[in-house]
Amino acid sequence: MQDEQFEILAFVQQHAPFKDLPLDAQQQVACAIDVRYVKAGTSIVEFGQEAVALHMVRSGAVEVLRRDGSLYNRLTEGGYFGEFGLLHRKKVRFPARALEDSLLYLVPEPVFSALFESNEQFADQVATEDHMRLRQVVSRREEAHQLTSVAIESLVSRAPVALPPSASVLDAARHMTDAGVSSLLIVQAADMDHPEGRMVGIVTDRDIRTRVVCQGLGYDTPVADVMSTGLITVQHDQRVFEAMLQMLRHNVHHLPVLRKHVPIGIIALADVVHHESRNSLFVVGSIFKQTDVDGLAALTGEVHASFARMVREDASSRMVGSAMAAIGRSFKQRLLELAEQKLGPPPVPYCFLALGSMARHEQLVVTDQDNALILDNSFDAARHDAYFQQLTAFVSDGLARCGYTYCSGGIMATNTRWRQSLRAWEDCFTDWIEKPSAESLLSASIFFDLDGVWGRIDFAERLRQLIATKARGNSLFLACMARNALLRTPPLGFFKDFVVESDGRHSKAINLKRRGTAPMVDLLRVHALAVGSQARNSFERLDDVIAAQVLAPGRGPDLHDALEFISTVRIRNQASDLQAGIEPDNSIEPDKLSDFERKSLRDAFQILDNAQSYLKFRYQPGRAN
Repeated sequence: MQDEQFEILAFVQQHAPFKDLPLDAQQQVACAIDVRYVKAGTSIVEFGQEAVALHMVRSGAVEVLRRDGSLYNRLTEGGYFGEFGLLHRKKVRFPARALEDSLLYLVPEPVFSALFESNEQFADQVATEDHMRLRQVVSRREEAHQLTSVAIESLVSRAPVALPPSASVLDAARHMTDAGVSSLLIVQAADMDHPEGRMVGIVTDRDIRTRVVCQGLGYDTPVADVMSTGLITVQHDQRVFEAMLQMLRHNVHHLPVLRKHVPIGIIALADVVHHESRNSLFVVGSIFKQTDVDGLAALTGEVHASFARMVREDASSRMVGSAMAAIGRSFKQRLLELAEQKLGPPPVPYCFLALGSMARHEQLVVTDQDNALILDNSFDAARHDAYFQQLTAFVSDGLARCGYTYCSGGIMATNTRWRQSLRAWEDCFTDWIEKPSAESLLSASIFFDLDGVWGRIDFAERLRQLIATKARGNSLFLACMARNALLRTPPLGFFKDFVVESDGRHSKAINLKRRGTAPMVDLLRVHALAVGSQARNSFERLDDVIAAQVLAPGRGPDLHDALEFISTVRIRNQASDLQAGIEPDNSIEPDKLSDFERKSLRDAFQILDNAQSYLKFRYQPGRAN
């Protein structure tokens, strides 16, 4: 072997999928590898072209994309891609491009195929995504995410309006007015060196005001005399954050967007402001500025836009759930403010409770309203309940108008059963925990996820402390909760294939909430109650469970990754429905997923299935019968 091949051998011995191969196989790979250098922004493979090699990243960074151009994965040193194309009809399934200047090692298809046929461990490594592969995917998504990661191109809504330098300022004003734009590019005619034309300047509304009207110039003045030159530009794949920095650094309000030196549009400061207005913080701010229910209901589109933005920017499910829950809380808080303005101050102190996904900070756009009311112990129904009937009806009806549908099970503060004094609530939870039955807890499980959103928040804190104290170590209560947690199972058949069902408009679908996130949330709740955790969020509960050493080593991270991946697929599915203009739901058809997504989803469901088996072993739910 030559010196360079020894270096390659040392590298493949450190990285999957070759590091566990016998030495002779590793040497064969090292001798066969071709080395390729690619510059940042360069396409490496295109969808549908012949798949000729497995690619390994020696240095740099690579983006692997879906065929629609959306991000599939980001790879750095040691990452590999191209295996799916080699395994399926020898055609590239996922295009790839260099994110940075990168050095790649290419393992030729014959060498790859020979190893796949002769080495079972190697075949398993590249053909399936086990829990370690799932963990790699989830961790890379979390590490790669930044709220500033969206590309400038997404803000470009139209091709640029352009005129030659000889056009008059009157022509420019008319073109800008007709097109409804605040700027236009000045482009020199095409020549041998610039077949697309050469961009020489830009004219804006402000230029016409300050350089023409205020200076008293004639309308026949050539735009070349008043345009701005020395243009500041951005590339189409740069980030919005970078564009903002350019605007600030150079004090400009318009930036031409280029792809391969050709302008594809212009973004204005207003476009960036509009983009930022879809940030969940802006939506929350808008909620508290509304003066009536009509104004709140009108923000539904902004809520959906904020959700879609976070999905486009690869926010983790935990970030999306927290942001959407914050928006939901804000709607409740503003509605309660408006209700008190209308009805007057409450006759006794109260705490308005959020239950379920909002309390866990795991809310999405497909959600109903689950809430309750804790009233001060001085509450007297005969004297006070009329006020709270009106208050809860105002809030519930307002939430329905804002997109939070009524709870079909009646778990709302409008129900007198779920509107009672603190003492009555303490008695209720004590009874559920100390005299449990699987039947009584079946509908009550949602109440173990509670959060105070308005009023005497300390009332909610007292209930959480009571629950944590009484539930811990109560084996019969935990057995009942475990039994109910096992009623919803992951959609895996005998041979670990997906079990699909007819679900709404989907003929062969999986309900990712009912068969995925909900059973995961249920089992984590049982473990959290068992260790006395007062955390509300499922990921935070899992942290407490791991710290308590309830799970076998490694099982906690597996559960984290499984919950994150299932939640992410569910979130993306809802965002896709919104983009298509159809009512979002929790159902997804596995046949419409990529091979990678199906395998990863199957791995996540397998982790959930194993976790449910352990739940059954640990808490003996049979005693709840």
